[in-house]
Amino acid sequence: MWTAHVDRNSTANATGQNTTPLVDEEQQYQSTSDLDRTTTEEHRYAQWNGPNDPHNPFNWPPSKKWRVTLLACFMSFAVQTNGTAMTSAAEQINKSFHVSDATFPHSYWPVLSWNLGGAAAPLLGLPLMEKFGVRWSYLAIYICLIVFLIPQALAHNFATLVVTRIITGGCSGVLANITSGIVSDIWENGRVKSFNTSLYICGLLAGLSMGPVIGSAIVKFISWRWIFWIHIICYGALIPVLYLALPEVRQDVILTERAQHIRKTKGIDVFAKAETQHTSMSEVLRETLVRPTRMLVTEAVVFSFGLWSAFCIGIAFMFTQSLVQVYSELYGWTFYGTGLVQGALVVGEVLGLLCSLYQDILYFRSANRNTETAGRPVPEARLYISIPGSFLGLTGGLFWFAWTSNPSIHWMVPTVALGFVGAGMFCAVTAVTTYIMDSYAKYSASAIAGIAFLENTFAAFLPLATQSMYRTLGLQWASSLLGFVALALSCIPLVLLVYGKDIRAKSPFMREAAYES
Repeated sequence: MWTAHVDRNSTANATGQNTTPLVDEEQQYQSTSDLDRTTTEEHRYAQWNGPNDPHNPFNWPPSKKWRVTLLACFMSFAVQTNGTAMTSAAEQINKSFHVSDATFPHSYWPVLSWNLGGAAAPLLGLPLMEKFGVRWSYLAIYICLIVFLIPQALAHNFATLVVTRIITGGCSGVLANITSGIVSDIWENGRVKSFNTSLYICGLLAGLSMGPVIGSAIVKFISWRWIFWIHIICYGALIPVLYLALPEVRQDVILTERAQHIRKTKGIDVFAKAETQHTSMSEVLRETLVRPTRMLVTEAVVFSFGLWSAFCIGIAFMFTQSLVQVYSELYGWTFYGTGLVQGALVVGEVLGLLCSLYQDILYFRSANRNTETAGRPVPEARLYISIPGSFLGLTGGLFWFAWTSNPSIHWMVPTVALGFVGAGMFCAVTAVTTYIMDSYAKYSASAIAGIAFLENTFAAFLPLATQSMYRTLGLQWASSLLGFVALALSCIPLVLLVYGKDIRAKSPFMREAAYES
């Protein structure tokens, strides 16, 4: 599905490698003072023209920063809808390709393959984007996404859908997750960056939850193929917007462009530091594969948080299957109604985003009582809202949904429960992301990549068991089983809230990150 919220550039922030977008390249070179600074004998590197260089993204006007941030978050939402929109068309697609869900949810294979692509592609795609630049890489991957949507709209057999969805899932995973890097590259640490990280996560989750809503509306009035055609049309219309409004955000890339311009126009041997530093493929693989795997296996926080977050993502995909069973069996709804009802999750996720504003207040206020590093917020303060969010929202919402799923009870009652589940999912996933970023600092990208592996695995395979689980256990007990699992996982932030300081002291990665920060 998506490498959830891999903030690869949070590692860059911790090591001083942040990046910035460039809109007006000509204006960038109007000042020659930066040339003088970079042509001395002892220092021949292209640098920023002082701490207030307007081309450094941290110095951008707030309006420009917000423009880029909102565009990136919206694009994360948009590409994520591609993952689940077709679930509302399962019945029509099955008829078109003579596929049956009688004994096994075969219609879910295209969604599973989308998740597998989203799991694999970002592992290499995100580091390459950071190395070669976001702007042009983003546009190239985005166009690739659109191109591979065309065979899905024209597919003459089921295999075409399954195979091409791997490509579009990979493209979507990279495009959605680079947003976290963009946020880190243009906002310095503070409340605005914290909120924008929450906004990014809300876009990811809301995109997944809105997919069935969009798909059901399309299928009701047109055919299932138009799910893909409408995506192609809408995505295509956004190409000019991205071209004009999405600048380069990698500092290394911008400084490289500056050095190249100096060499070309001035004939001076000036280089960006990134041009003299070459990363081998083995180093890339170690960073993107070996270290995340090691941290997932050896770091209890990474593993336990991974299970907590992965369960939430798995629930989002399970609901694309289970809500169809529940509302069709109990209330006789068609695919249209069962698709629209998933909009309740989005309402809950937006409410969770509003709660994150108060969470940020609590987090930054904790700096006043930090006895480890004076003046810095306590990492465990990131978990405050997630505890009631997970116990009351996620767990309580699942039990509420389970035992109000009854034909004698109005459909609005279990639907409101879905809103609580959506809010709990958001609070949990946001807490995981922000806590890992704070605690692991320069290793946070690897830690979140390990968590992302679990998320993608749950998202891909957990829904395959949904149909048989709800048939075997019954509608109430199947949802209750999910509630009991959520109850157990909700204890994880409690443990960290009590023992977080000791746990961080025992982790070699956390100790090193704290020492160097």
